[in-house]
Amino acid sequence: NGKVLISDGYNNNNGGDPSGAELYDPSTGNWAATMYMHNAHSLHTSSILNNGTILVAGGMINFIATNTAELYDLSTGTWTRTGNMIYARYGHKASVLNNGKVLVSGGSNGNDTLNTTELYDPSTGMWTSTGIMNEKRYGHTSSLLNNGKVLITGGSDGSIVFNSTE
Repeated sequence: NGKVLISDGYNNNNGGDPSGAELYDPSTGNWAATMYMHNAHSLHTSSILNNGTILVAGGMINFIATNTAELYDLSTGTWTRTGNMIYARYGHKASVLNNGKVLVSGGSNGNDTLNTTELYDPSTGMWTSTGIMNEKRYGHTSSLLNNGKVLITGGSDGSIVFNSTE
């Protein structure tokens, strides 16, 4: 509908509201608060699914990596929980695939940079492991290509900055 959802995340300047969310309407320039998320998320991903709902996955809650995920329905303004990711992670990337599923890659669990990937199926609300990347990556990019493949580039494993792709 042209509005922009901001799921707040962590704010250490004024306490903030890490489970809050707001909608921005560019046609009016106005912001409006929405329902609260079930869990606070920071360093998470947000993905618009083919049915128009928004998947918020992973991130940190109180500085601890989480595997929680929830859906925001723009038409009703409500949040619902969905299946948890297999791996707790933050700083990961997400790509909505042509078949409507969401590929999540890399990130960190707080102790280690991850090379794991997993796939969210909106029709079941479940996550499945899809394999291992060649490199552990945090701060990388994830781009859906015209041929349906996902290009992963750059990032770091915490000590080496990569210029490689996979």
